[in-house]
Amino acid sequence: MKTKPYFRYWLLALAGCAALSLYPFMMGVRVTSLMHTLGYVPFEQYPKYVIPYTPLAIALIIGVLVMPPAQRFLGRLGLPAGAALSAAVFFIFERIMESKILVQTTTAVPLESWQLSLCIMQPQLYESRTWEAVDVLLGGYKPSFKLHFYLIALVLLVSMLGCIYGFGRMILTGDKSKTRRKALTIESIATAVFLGMCIWACFTAFYRGGELAVPTVSAVLMAVFFLLLGLVVGAFSGALTLGKPRFLSIWLPAILASLTVLLMYIGELLLLNGTNLYLLGSGWFFEPLPAIVLAPADIAIILAAGLLTALIFAALNKRESPAE
Repeated sequence: MKTKPYFRYWLLALAGCAALSLYPFMMGVRVTSLMHTLGYVPFEQYPKYVIPYTPLAIALIIGVLVMPPAQRFLGRLGLPAGAALSAAVFFIFERIMESKILVQTTTAVPLESWQLSLCIMQPQLYESRTWEAVDVLLGGYKPSFKLHFYLIALVLLVSMLGCIYGFGRMILTGDKSKTRRKALTIESIATAVFLGMCIWACFTAFYRGGELAVPTVSAVLMAVFFLLLGLVVGAFSGALTLGKPRFLSIWLPAILASLTVLLMYIGELLLLNGTNLYLLGSGWFFEPLPAIVLAPADIAIILAAGLLTALIFAALNKRESPAE
């Protein structure tokens, strides 16, 4: 075991995660300070995305902190254990912030996110309200938004830990497999780009307006976002099963990638009153199919996530051999 290089890598990873988490931590400290001194957060001083990025940052740091003992004592089970602990930490802090942060405003404001909505409106108002799809399109998010919101948060958290733990295990065990390094590199790049798109979406919502039919630029960005989400899940699972039998190393990651995108569509469907999805264009290819709501374009995106994953890992697994 290469203890010293591993320890240096762990310190570097911890420092990198701390730097990445600096702004979310600052947002959390700011909100906590205002709650302590005023008992509420003035609307003008509320950091728009303190939820979920502060809980996500805390969970990531905890996951990296426990990496050395997790990998030393649990071996290959270190990643599942670390990811489970981090996920629990995320949901604990997420729940605390959702229920304890109070935002006060004296004027009517558009509810730009469901997180902010929770901090302004009482939960019973959501339970008694009759929701229409147009309410969501214009910013009045309902709690069912949490399904794919939490899915995205967990994918980000677990995939980031998967990259960090994966390279760490290679160093710790002296694994010099070039193919495994390539798989982890692909996972890291996909995760970094997906995180960037998540941040971009936070501040722009990809330029959607109050209509189900979205502009071309929005349609392209949404399609890329969904594909990346599936690819991140596929790359994470594919890096874990590299070199295994064909079903486990190629088709299982592909299936998981497509299922994740499908789950995102289900979350979006629930959000839009259970009867609508965003229309990515005009013509038969973008029109919802009877009974299933999904359009051929949506089905193509779901399948493309799995196909792209399968192609990548079919190529990588051809190069994987015991001699590497």
